[in-house]
This record gives sequence, C-alpha cells and structure tokens, in this order.
Amino acid sequence: MADAALPVTVAPTKPRRRLWHWLLGVPLLFLCGLTLAFAYLPVPEDKLIPVGEQGGGARQSSEATTGLQAAWPETAPVDTQQAALGRLLFYDPILSANDDRSCATCHHPDLGFSDGRKVAQGTHGEDLRRNAPSLWNVVYSTSLFWDGRAKSLEEQMLAPLTAENEMGANVDELLAQLEAIPEYTRLFDEAFQDGITINNVTAAIAAFERTLISRDAPFDRFAAGDFNALTPAQRRGFDIFRSAQTRCFECHSWPTFTNNQFAVLGVPDTDPANPDLGQVETINAPDAIRAFRTPGLRNVALSAPYMHNGAFATLDEVIEFYEKGGGPAFGVDVTPDEFIRGFTLTDQQQADLVAFLYALTDEPTDLLTIPDSVPSGLPVVQRMDNPARALVERSSAPPFTADAPREPQTIIVKAGESIQEAVDKALPGDTVLVEPGVYHETVYVDTAGITIKGVVQGDERPWLDGQKQLSDGFNTTGDDFTLEGFGIRDYIGNGVLTTGAERLVYRDLIIQDAGIYGIYPVETTDVLIEKCVVSGIADAGIYVGQSRGPIIVRDNVAFENVTGIEIENSTHAEVYNNHVYNNTGGILVFLLPNNPSKVGYNTRVYDNIVENNNHPNFGAANAVVSKVPPGTGVMIMTADNTEVFNNIIRGNQTVGVALTSLYILYDRDTVFDLGPLPENNWIHDNTLENNGYDPTGLVKEIGVGGADIMWTGEGWNNSFDQPGARMFPPLLPGRNWPAPAKRAIWRVYDILIGLLL
Repeated sequence: MADAALPVTVAPTKPRRRLWHWLLGVPLLFLCGLTLAFAYLPVPEDKLIPVGEQGGGARQSSEATTGLQAAWPETAPVDTQQAALGRLLFYDPILSANDDRSCATCHHPDLGFSDGRKVAQGTHGEDLRRNAPSLWNVVYSTSLFWDGRAKSLEEQMLAPLTAENEMGANVDELLAQLEAIPEYTRLFDEAFQDGITINNVTAAIAAFERTLISRDAPFDRFAAGDFNALTPAQRRGFDIFRSAQTRCFECHSWPTFTNNQFAVLGVPDTDPANPDLGQVETINAPDAIRAFRTPGLRNVALSAPYMHNGAFATLDEVIEFYEKGGGPAFGVDVTPDEFIRGFTLTDQQQADLVAFLYALTDEPTDLLTIPDSVPSGLPVVQRMDNPARALVERSSAPPFTADAPREPQTIIVKAGESIQEAVDKALPGDTVLVEPGVYHETVYVDTAGITIKGVVQGDERPWLDGQKQLSDGFNTTGDDFTLEGFGIRDYIGNGVLTTGAERLVYRDLIIQDAGIYGIYPVETTDVLIEKCVVSGIADAGIYVGQSRGPIIVRDNVAFENVTGIEIENSTHAEVYNNHVYNNTGGILVFLLPNNPSKVGYNTRVYDNIVENNNHPNFGAANAVVSKVPPGTGVMIMTADNTEVFNNIIRGNQTVGVALTSLYILYDRDTVFDLGPLPENNWIHDNTLENNGYDPTGLVKEIGVGGADIMWTGEGWNNSFDQPGARMFPPLLPGRNWPAPAKRAIWRVYDILIGLLL
C-alpha cells in the first residue's frame, strides 16, 4: 500500500515548487535590478563653473583702491581689419533687401547708437515690437536682444539682417551683390581667408560693434580719485543712485552699469491686448514672465526714449516709474523684481539723479564719425542733432587737484558737527574719531584706508539716526575700511552698505530698525563682522552677498529680524559664536539665480546658538526672504559644501536645519544661470532640541510635519550625521555611507518628494 501511495503524495509537489520559485524569483530579480539601477545609474550633478566665470567678490581693477574702480570685463582683441570692414558694412544700405536701410538706420551714432524712436521702424514704415537698444559697450553684454535670445553679436546680427520686416536680406542675393563690388571683394579677402561669406559679414559687423566702447565719462574720473569730476548735483545724484532708497546700483552696477541679468518691472504694454512677455518667450528662466534684459546706462542721456518698448520719453519719467514701485501702479498685473519697492524723492533729488546719469556720458569722437561713402555707392545716414548733448555739456565740472600726501592723522568730530565733512578731509591712513551724540546724516566713504571709530563711554556712543527719512547710515566703497563703536537706527535703506571693496571690518555696532539690511557688504572681498547687535531689519540683520572670502561673521547677536544672518552667493565664509533668536529664520546660506555671483560654496556654520526663531515674516512680498517660513533655524538653499556643526539649535517651530534647492521656488523645467542642486553639504554633531513642533508655511501645507532636520531630496551626495534627531525623510544618508547607497536612497526620495511637492 505504501508503494502504491508514493506517486500520489510526492509527484505533484515538484511542479508547484518550480512555479513558486519562478513567481518569487521574478520580482526578486526585478527588485535587484531596480536596486542596482538606483545605485549605479548616473545621477544629476551641477556642472562646474570655471573660477573666472563664477563672479562675485570686489571685481576691482589692479590699480584700484575703492569699489568704484571695478575692473572692466575681459574681452578678446578685435581684428582691426575686420572692424574697419564692419564699419563700412554697418553704414551700407546694401545689406537690406531694398538697398535703403543700414544698421545705422536703427543704431545712429548721434542718438546713442539707437534711433530716437519708441520702437524701431520696419521695412515698410510700420512700428516694430521693441525699442532699438543702444550699442555702446555692447561688447560687454552676455546676451543680446531684450529677451536675451542671442548669445553673441554674430548670432544677433543674423536676425535683423534676414527678418522680412527689418532688413529683409536674402543671403544668397546679398552675397552676390557684395561679390560684384571689387572693393568689398578686396576688403573681405584681406580680412578673412575665405573671402565673402555670410559668417564673415556678421563677423565683420560684430568686430566693429565691439569697438564701440565708452569708459572715460566724468564718473570714471571720479572713481579714479578726481572727486571734483562730478558737480555737487551729480555727486548728490550718485549718492541717491547707490542708496538702498532707490537701489539703482543693484541692477545697474558699475563699470558697465548693468548686471547683465533680467528683471521684471511691469512696464506698461503698448498694446495691452497683446502683452510682450519678454524672456519667457525664449526660455523658461527664473521669474521670466515679463522679464527683460537690464540695459547698460553708459550714454543713456543720448538714447531716449527708454524701456523695451520706449514707454518713457525722458529719464524723469523712468525715475517716476520706479518711484511708484513699477508696473502695479500702472495697472500691470505683475510682481516686480524684489529690488523694485518704490521710494520718494524730492524734486531736487530727482533732478540730482538725472544729473548723475548725464555724468555717464562719453562719446569718443572717432566712433561718432560716419563714413563719407561706402563701397556700394549707396547714400549713408547723415549726422543728426541730439538736443540731449547740450544738457550734458552744461553739467561739466572743473578739474581736481589731489591733496598732497601727509602723515596719517586723527580727525575728531564733536556732537553737533558733521561726520561727512570730516570724512571728506580724510586721506588714506586717517582715523575719524566721533564723540557721543546723535547725528542725522548719511556718511559716504570713497577714500581707501579710512577708520571711522565711535567713542564708547559706558552706555554712551555716537548714534546715527535717520529719523525714518534717510536711506543709509554708512554707504562705503573704500578698501581697508574699519567701522566700529556706533549705534545706527531708524534708516529706511540699510544700516551699513558697502559695495565692491576689499578688507572690511565692522565691529561693535548696534543697529536698530535700519531698513532692509543691517550690515550689508555686497560684491566685496575679505570681510570681518564681529561683536555687532542687529535687530528690527526687514530682510537680513547681517548679510554678506556676492562676496569672496575670507568672510568671518562671529560673536554677533541678531534678533527680531526677518533673517538673523545670511550668506548669499558667496564663498569661504565662517559663521560662528553668534546668537540668533526670535527672527523668522536664524541663519540662511543661499545661492540664488540672476546675480553677479553664480556660486555659493565652502561656508561653515558652527558654535552658534540658534533658538526660537519664530517671528512672523515681515519681509517685502516680492523678496525671496519673504518665502522663509517662521520657525526656521538654519536653511541651506542650493549652496554647496556647507558644513553645519556644533551648534545649539532649539525651539524653532518649523525646522531646525533645512536643506533644499531652487526647485522649492521654481518649476523643475526652469533653466537657471547656475547649478540649482545643493551638493556635498554636511550637517552633523549639532544639539537639536524641540524643533518642528508647530510647522508653518509650505511645510504645514504639504502636511509632512516639522522636524529637527529636513531635506527635500536634491543633491545625492549630501550627508547627515545626527543620531536621535527627528528627520524628514526618516532615514538620511551619513557621511560614511558608500556612494551607491547614497545614490539609491536619493533616487527613492527624489521620486517620493517629487510626488509630494
């Protein structure tokens, strides 16, 4: 009976076991394959930006001693033969389909190499879409057209040359015409190895345009130390231009007076039914809708009307547009660039600001000369009268004789006297010693090597009080500058603003309710900020931006600001031994797009107390900092190689330490001008207590709950070594994890967080 039963009990089990193995093996193989793919497939990484292209820092020329003498961007040498040929082509109507228009028709030398019209005129006399921009200093432009769609002058030239409603040239017919003219055949053969080609036509014109350089205006002589190169009105106007009240300098930075970026202003449309959306029509860049390229201001007095559509006939109208806060005041539904916040100027201040813009005028005579004839024999444009030239000529200033060198001395300022008068007398190496008292002024420091020191006697010290009317307490550009021992309060711009300088020390300052930034060095190199107390600031109490190290921020106290301390688009910063509390965000390390510096790396944040930063956010609605949720201890956005360690971080209701990217603000198909991923950051060995107990902002909206540490999943090689901390996601990679494991967990979180956000 046993033998008979054997086939019944054993034989049927074998195929079932094989089926079970197969059913189990397929998903296991799939899971293993998926794991291997997650661990070893390439992962997104930012492209390295060469040091010479990173931007940031003081940008000074080699002989400079102040931030006013910024170095001009380097450009390749121009071939003189090609430029001479390009000049003839620029003025020759043969380039147009009907032989009746030349480049100079829309870019006339007597009209600032523009055309004096609101918008350019088409082939048949019709209005085109946009204003013809000036060509002065176009060699320094990093993109062309108002929307930035061309990256070189050669590329730009092809568009108007072949556009039917502009010059309308047929390339083959144009080349045949040029080849039929012996003079052009000779000139092309001398300038190029392959003679007449369309590429050589555009290369020659581009070479000529690269010679249109203007860099010896009264401003340039002032920047070089000729302090009488500007009239009193122009100098007052420059002070307005570089103040935080107007913030003109933020986008129109010297020496080119453009940052080569794009900005949303909200200029009223010529045809509201067909709005011009600007940069977004070409590329989905950050805040690209209605964004237009920032033009340079060299010779701006000569190139009216203004803006991308010629909406404003005069510089006064432009200033009034900004004064009202841009487009919203004109019925345009936009959120303007964060630097456009509106301001109030008196009639005298507005006149002074316009006078300063006249001081940016320099027209080299040889570049204004129009050829008497061109090889085609066609008529060239004639000289034109530009009434603006007379206004510029009346704004000239007498020559300046510098003071003779002498031994350094101390200049004492007593209560009731002017600090500015003392600074104006000072020479490099001098100390301006200011006695206790209240001073109602803005102090400008353009001379290098000046120390301004307040006399501190117990609780008494000198106070600069802006009375909620003046823009900045101190506004400085001089190198080797030390400021210490002051109180600064009730300004509407900044407590201390420094642009473009090197080797700066800010020490023992008390800054209260001083506007947008408390201490604000921007595009500087080698900065020390220590033992300062800053409160009541609508952006960052202590801000170092677009700067290069060494940057040291230590032993400071920041409270009741939107941000306590911010390091933005800067390198090699040390932030330590600071106490930041009751701000919206305690310490921020940011890298943001559309700025002069394209990098932010090697910041160390350590030995700080970052606690109870739960203050309501009172930043301007169009400022990036207004997006920081109350209750943020430390936030790293997009910056690389940031190390956060040995800090006490406690009582921050949303998050203790957050690591995120630009994708928290922008769509993932946005094209940035920098690397958007935060990479190789390390958070470790901090004391984390009671963070994330009542989250706000986006953290609350997506319902993930607060945490001691929060990572939005970008940048596979970030590390977190915080045993026992509450983390989101709950498992974060450590410094010692093998790279395949870090890549694998990054892929999982990238998918999940992408779905969540």
